[in-house]
Amino acid sequence: LQKVRVVLMDYKQIRNVAIIAHVDHGKTTLVDQLFRQSGLFRDNQAVDERLMDSMDLERERGITIQSKNGSCAYKGHTINIIDTPGHADFGGEVERVLKMADGALFLVDAAEGPMPQSYFVLKKAVALNLPVIVVVNKIDKPAARCDWVVDQVFDLLATLNAPDHILDFPVLYASARDGHASTDLESLGDSILPVFDSVIERVPHPQGNPDGPLQLLVSTISYSSFLGRLGIGKITSGSLTMNQDVAVSHQGELIKGRITKIYRFSSNQKVEVQ
Repeated sequence: LQKVRVVLMDYKQIRNVAIIAHVDHGKTTLVDQLFRQSGLFRDNQAVDERLMDSMDLERERGITIQSKNGSCAYKGHTINIIDTPGHADFGGEVERVLKMADGALFLVDAAEGPMPQSYFVLKKAVALNLPVIVVVNKIDKPAARCDWVVDQVFDLLATLNAPDHILDFPVLYASARDGHASTDLESLGDSILPVFDSVIERVPHPQGNPDGPLQLLVSTISYSSFLGRLGIGKITSGSLTMNQDVAVSHQGELIKGRITKIYRFSSNQKVEVQ
């Protein structure tokens, strides 16, 4: 028998971050730029716009309806990104998938500032004690008022009784469309990568005991025409390997099962791993 060497991912090199915002403040455009500039694609590779919006209805309407997962590598870290819907109609989706995140990128329009849906999504992030990184987007707008927007975000978080470590949020100024971001409004830089640097610095790695019993919280369900339902979630204890016997808790009932496939994300694609 050929011995298979199982390499466990170093959880301290993982960052799980959700992108939250009001609708049309540029979340999906920001994710597109992050993936492109991380070196995930070849220079001559054809890449779709609105990469994470894979549903036909999302592409038709130009909005995100379902949360999407993606991943890329940056400076030796695995950055797992959750792109969340901005419409209030899909608030339950945001609340559920935030449990997979260890931090949040709060994207806010440089002219409009926080909007009604911003209150809802930030309330959920504060309730989960997630550190928040504020990204003031669309700073190229003629009506941009960045200082006012940052003050409004602070006031909103204070209204939500956010603790001091959340109120002490870092701020980045960005134009996701043009692909640049910076911590200094006077020096905008030429890449979006300062967003990744801030995520690595301010978002903690996942907590838990990798040597403990397996616990995996399934936050969303995907579907494969070959395999059927696929659970997407976050391991909070232990590790996951092929052919492992597990028990699945479903509606108060424990169902015995076995792990037959394991995937991780690369870009918005699922890649099979051991």
